[in-house]
Amino acid sequence: METYAIHKSAMVAPRKARMTMDLIRGKDIFAARAILDTTNTKSSRLIRKVLESAVANAVNNNGANENDLYISECMVNPGPVYKRIKFASRGNIDRRDKRTSHIIVKVSDEKKGGNK
Repeated sequence: METYAIHKSAMVAPRKARMTMDLIRGKDIFAARAILDTTNTKSSRLIRKVLESAVANAVNNNGANENDLYISECMVNPGPVYKRIKFASRGNIDRRDKRTSHIIVKVSDEKKGGNK
């Protein structure tokens, strides 16, 4: 059984969040928590919250055992881009894009390499 959690429009750039997400892909829950706790980035704190929500969904809604869970799939997709202005030289105005992310974490208790 596979459950997931999504954080939409997280205020972190997708490129920065993907670097942290690559560290925990395919790991079990306890190893992923340890990695995210020792990684000092904003994206690691956001991913940790999404991971905890996915684990809580699996345990409370589907009756899964927390010790058997691992991260079966995780991804960071680009969200909406907020356009802001930045004052430039000689009276010009440049655009400053504030990029957002959709963080998706899926956890499963089935064996790795099973039916996909």
